[in-house]
Amino acid sequence: MVEYLIFLAISTASFALFALGLNLQWGFTGLINFGHIAFMTLGAYTTVLLSLKGVPLLISALAGAITAALLGLIIGFATLRLREDYLAIVTIGTGELIRLVVNNQELPVGDSWVSGAFGVQSYGIPFSTQPSLFIRLMMIGLLTLLAVVTFLTLWRWIHTTQVSRTTDLGQKMTDKQEFASRLGVGIVLAVLAAAIYISGVIGLYNYNPKAGLMLVLLLVLAFVFWRVEILVRSPWGRILKAIREDEEIPKALGKNVFWYKVQSLMLGGAIAGIAGAFFAWQLGAIYPDNFQPQLTFDTWIMVILGGSGNNIGTILGAVIFFAYDAITREVLPRIISLDEARLGAFRIMVIGLILMVLMIWRPQGILGKKEELTLGK
Repeated sequence: MVEYLIFLAISTASFALFALGLNLQWGFTGLINFGHIAFMTLGAYTTVLLSLKGVPLLISALAGAITAALLGLIIGFATLRLREDYLAIVTIGTGELIRLVVNNQELPVGDSWVSGAFGVQSYGIPFSTQPSLFIRLMMIGLLTLLAVVTFLTLWRWIHTTQVSRTTDLGQKMTDKQEFASRLGVGIVLAVLAAAIYISGVIGLYNYNPKAGLMLVLLLVLAFVFWRVEILVRSPWGRILKAIREDEEIPKALGKNVFWYKVQSLMLGGAIAGIAGAFFAWQLGAIYPDNFQPQLTFDTWIMVILGGSGNNIGTILGAVIFFAYDAITREVLPRIISLDEARLGAFRIMVIGLILMVLMIWRPQGILGKKEELTLGK
């Protein structure tokens, strides 16, 4: 159970990081990017190929993030003159183009060139060897500090309930309603954080390399979340929101809208590139088929579920998505006697139904604001 919880924590955190990049591009800037997987692909392959050349893992991951950001710059100059449907079509084509190029080209794996279709294996991951007891205790201390900061952040988020506002129907949303919704979400996230903390402590003391990877990933996720929250609340972030609402207004105020869009695409791509490094480290071997377009749309589900334009909502969406995935994999086979292929299709159908109900009941997502929707305008 401890190993399974660590696996779920790594999967959820890596895709929460991936979704934060998409939320920056779509939720805050209004860029409909259906090729987000391209950044993860480039980040993953850059990281593992450089590490096999002897480059330290940290530098390899940073190089993967920079490469993904440069891809964002190229995509930005090629596509950001387009809008809405055309931008979505071009970006999904770019994502598939990157995957097909990796699949059909020879890659410099170590000292030899290997066909990309054969994948890349036997690369290092952070803390793959068992550290000393002192280092393990320091890692447990870091995990404890991270858990305390998480609980305090959740408490502060629940305590500082938003001021009541008027909805589209003219009805008042009271502080009590807002407090109740935040309290429910906060309790769920706190329970999950406690479960991850206990599993992490056990996994680090009786050392499991995946527990070390989980600690590094959670620290990176916390840092990225903190910095993105600061950015979107800064004047730069307010310009992104203005572009999302109506880009003609910031243009009239003398802002270079195109360059702000490129910056958002590059920063979101860099975050996705870092997520790609952790995704590769978790798998232990990567193949082009690991980076199907379906992963982009899974991430869109996470952002929509939690609420676009809300970073806590994005993380909540990732938690809900992977909780649903884990529960249905364990429970559905005991209820419905279907083969694996039909069962997978049924699970996709159910989550589609859930999304339909959510779009009718709460189109802005669980924590989103209806006035900040960027689709259906």
